[in-house]
Amino acid sequence: MSIRVAARPGEPSERFLMRFKRICSKSGLFREIKKRRSFEKPSDKRRREMKERIRAIAKAKRREERSKKRKRST
Repeated sequence: MSIRVAARPGEPSERFLMRFKRICSKSGLFREIKKRRSFEKPSDKRRREMKERIRAIAKAKRREERSKKRKRST
């Protein structure tokens, strides 16, 4: 994964750094670095992924319930 960001003419360094961080965050680079910091046993990885799937399903259900409530109220 290669991320390239060029400084725009007259752009302050703080603004450039914020833009770089935002691009890295959106690409998932920070998440990948954190994940690779230490070894994760296969059993722990399966357990973590299962929890993530359950969390995603629950989140989708909540969103769907909220959208149904909005439709009924209008």
